[in-house]
Amino acid sequence: MYVEVASNPNCGNSVFLRFRELGPARPVVQVRVYDRVSTGEWCWVTGWQDDASGPRCPAVAQPVEDSGAGVVYLVSGGNWGIRLKLLEPDEAWSLENPRQWGEAYLLQADRRDVRFADEMG
Repeated sequence: MYVEVASNPNCGNSVFLRFRELGPARPVVQVRVYDRVSTGEWCWVTGWQDDASGPRCPAVAQPVEDSGAGVVYLVSGGNWGIRLKLLEPDEAWSLENPRQWGEAYLLQADRRDVRFADEMG
C-alpha cells in the first residue's frame, strides 16, 4: 500500500511512503492523538481531497507493518491527507478553522486509539 500526499493547503508536508498491508482498510471516524495532552485527546477525522465543491472524503485505518513499532494502524484519507478536529466544539469542517489541522497520515500504535465507523453505534 502506498500513501502519496503532495504539499497542499491542508498539510504542508509532502510524503510518498510504502507500507506492507496486514489487513483490510476500514472507515474510521475518530482517533486519539497525543500531540498536546500526554493522556491523549479524541478527535474526529476525515479524509481531505483536492475538490473545492466537496473536499471531504472517507478516512480509513488499516493494520500495516512498521519497521520500528511492529503492527500499527495507518490512518489515511484523500490526496490532501486527513483533517482532524477535537470532539468539542462541534463545528463544520474547514481549512480556515484554526481549531482544525491537517496531517498527511497518522500511525497509531494502539488499536484502542482508533474508532472505526462500524463500531460507533
